[in-house]
Amino acid sequence: MHEHFVFGYPGFEGDKTVGPFDRKKALEVSIAAAERAKAYGVQTIVDATPNECGRDVKVLKEVSEKTGVNIVCATGYYFEGEGASAYFKFRNALGDGLKEIYELMFMEVTEGIDDTGIKAGVIKLASSKNVITDYERLFFKAAAKVQKETGAHIITHTQEGTMGQEQAELLISEGADPNRIMIGHMCGNTDIKYAAKVLEKGVYIGFDRFGLEGFIGCPTDGEREALAVSLLALGYEDKIMFSHDTVNVMLGRTVVFPPALREIMANQHIARIFEVIIPDLKKMGVTDDQIEKIMTKNPEHFFR
Repeated sequence: MHEHFVFGYPGFEGDKTVGPFDRKKALEVSIAAAERAKAYGVQTIVDATPNECGRDVKVLKEVSEKTGVNIVCATGYYFEGEGASAYFKFRNALGDGLKEIYELMFMEVTEGIDDTGIKAGVIKLASSKNVITDYERLFFKAAAKVQKETGAHIITHTQEGTMGQEQAELLISEGADPNRIMIGHMCGNTDIKYAAKVLEKGVYIGFDRFGLEGFIGCPTDGEREALAVSLLALGYEDKIMFSHDTVNVMLGRTVVFPPALREIMANQHIARIFEVIIPDLKKMGVTDDQIEKIMTKNPEHFFR
């Protein structure tokens, strides 16, 4: 429900030390990732890459065609602190940014992206840590309008699991259908009371950073597992979905992690849920039926 085959932080295009985009290598890495997931029965992957972060629907199309894995792409922009905020801030200062963002999302959901005819299957939204900025609110309001008119599905990024409740409330207040909203990265906040408050809004939540531990405010997978088990015990098995938020190809200059962090990052791969998390949860008493709901039935219901 939330992965990235190719991703780059805005600004990567200007780093000319890396040369042109190596499409062949990107395809090789992305195809290998899709095949690895497919080996565990995965048939569909949502690529949650925002417009300004290197989204390349032609690459996704080729990966899908060569592996047989369905790939759902996104329309939307990243949160203010790590996205390309200057463009629509400038547009909004001169005119109606909300209208322009709505037009972009509506076009990509209903007509397609660029000249490909490939339509976005989800709208990606994001907010900052402990705040939804005025800039970010433009996107939330535009997405709610598009959803009301088209039935589009919305998935979000919460920074370190904050503002999940506020995201849900804002979208619903603007007329969005909670059954078509997944509040993402809620496993970044291990407060069960907070998670329950978000779920009470009727939305789905994503435990979608498995394998990313002890970095950028992330808890351990063990803490995530404990939270998931507690929420299942409270009866929320119909509203939880799992993923990893992997980045299989990072655009721009190669990132060199320190040794300790490199060891941690090795755990974030597209098979970790199947190889580690599900076996752990079963040892903790989670049933096969509950796993089936989280991994298959809930995404199916979300996309109805």
